Amino acid sequence: MAIRTRRARAYWATAPFEGEIRSETLPHPGPGEVLVETLYSAVSRGTEALVCAGRVPASQHSRMRCPHQAGEFSFPVKYGYANVGRVLAGPAELEGKLVFCRYPHQTRFVVPAEEVHPLPPEVPPERAPLAAPMETALNGLWDATPRLGDRVLVIGAGVVGTLAAWLVGRMPGTEVTLVDIDPDRQRVLDALDIAFSLPEEVKGEADLVIHASGAPEALARALGWAAFEARILELSWYGDALVPLPLGEDFYGRRLRLEASRLAHVATAQRSRWTPRRRLGKALELLADPLLDLLFTGESPFEELPQLLPDLARRPRGVFCHRIAYPPADSEN
Repeated sequence: MAIRTRRARAYWATAPFEGEIRSETLPHPGPGEVLVETLYSAVSRGTEALVCAGRVPASQHSRMRCPHQAGEFSFPVKYGYANVGRVLAGPAELEGKLVFCRYPHQTRFVVPAEEVHPLPPEVPPERAPLAAPMETALNGLWDATPRLGDRVLVIGAGVVGTLAAWLVGRMPGTEVTLVDIDPDRQRVLDALDIAFSLPEEVKGEADLVIHASGAPEALARALGWAAFEARILELSWYGDALVPLPLGEDFYGRRLRLEASRLAHVATAQRSRWTPRRRLGKALELLADPLLDLLFTGESPFEELPQLLPDLARRPRGVFCHRIAYPPADSEN
């Protein structure tokens, strides 16, 4: 009997703030591989927006490749890393399972079985795209090493910053404030029991500052909110933008420490015991709280990505995480 050729459709960024959906032929899954039907993906407001704008520096082209990326920076490129789907074919123990995979926006795909992560029973597929920013927040906190009783400022109420503040706030005795320029964020943050402040309302000095706004001017201002010998952890990535900092002022006088955290590397303190797979599994477990559904500020069908993603990259204000919903498998050729 002839085996039907499977087709898939994928979103490609083709020029600054331009994209299209392309069709491709899928290989048949071999031994140890799975065929996944995508149910949801999510658009990253940070890294993916810089990719969409063509702002990945040439020096970072190899470092910024995502798993299963196709094409090269700047364009054309197939990029994305928050994919949730159902296994249609593969090892018996995975068939029919709901899984998370770091894969671009694509209706179906074939990957090695070890690259998919079954969802915990308490995490629905609609919420699971948050695993990518949750893993970033988790790894960042391992790098930041907040301590019991610390006063922590998180700068930037995007999805990564909000998840970082939400996690720190569960440490006994820790005082956490999330700072953002958008007062409309407060409604969601109140529901998540996260204290909110506008920049002009910040009072006192922090033992730890976590910066996740992606705005250079916010990082510069954050230096003035850090206490003597405090740490500032940078979770943002700026692409090709220059970031001017007043290093002759509070940074020097208070002996501050500015450090970077990057998901590509398990945090130093955990690296000898934790693999990236174990870390992602923990990020999925941390999504059990239904209140985290508040971090989705919109949902659009896959077919709208060529218009939607450039629009989100140009005008990200007001967006936490935007979910993409996919057509059923039987609609593909």
